[in-house]
Amino acid sequence: MPEEKPSPEPEGPPAPAKGEKPERAPRKKAEEKEEPKAPKGPKKLEGVKEDFRYIVRMANTDLDGTRAVAYSLTAIPGVGIRVSEAVADLAGVSKTERLGNLSEEQTDKIEATFGNLGEAFPHWMVNRPKDWETGLDLHAVGADVEIRRRDDINRMKMIRSYKGVRHETGQKVRGQRTRSNGRTGLTVGVTKKAALAAAQAKKAEEAGAGAKKEEKKEEKKPEAKV
Repeated sequence: MPEEKPSPEPEGPPAPAKGEKPERAPRKKAEEKEEPKAPKGPKKLEGVKEDFRYIVRMANTDLDGTRAVAYSLTAIPGVGIRVSEAVADLAGVSKTERLGNLSEEQTDKIEATFGNLGEAFPHWMVNRPKDWETGLDLHAVGADVEIRRRDDINRMKMIRSYKGVRHETGQKVRGQRTRSNGRTGLTVGVTKKAALAAAQAKKAEEAGAGAKKEEKKEEKKPEAKV
């Protein structure tokens, strides 16, 4: 049988001569670059209705509709976890249901419940018992919390009570110690030892200056004539 000849090897690019740098492969064209990805949309939630609302407006506050009712209502000023659970029970709404799944009637019922918390809650649960204007037990919610707090401070300033004066001067109001905390002005960072040392040095300088003045006076006195 005739001997099989080996197939010729494919010729590669010629090896660069010594001292010459190998040629770099041409860069890819800009057209071959990957196209920018489109922004991702919100993740789809499980157990969501067709008319699901991601943001629910209640008590002048935007609430997260993806959270449970009991936790979403806590974003309203003046509402904690216990108050939100009680409000959900009074409105007849499930505490574990997503807020965005509730209908407008249910959310309106929750908002109406916030206005009657002073009557529905016991006196120890409201945040404004025995209101000074009406004498009733009220529970401030939303922007009403900050408004009433500001009015109370202004009233204390007008009648010149101790707390009002402390508010005006920017000092602590509730009986805290002010020797080491709440220090303002030039006294910040001054220790008792440093203050005593500075006072003693000042006294020594004043005493030295007084002694020099007395010596000068004695030198200026004319000698008595014989």
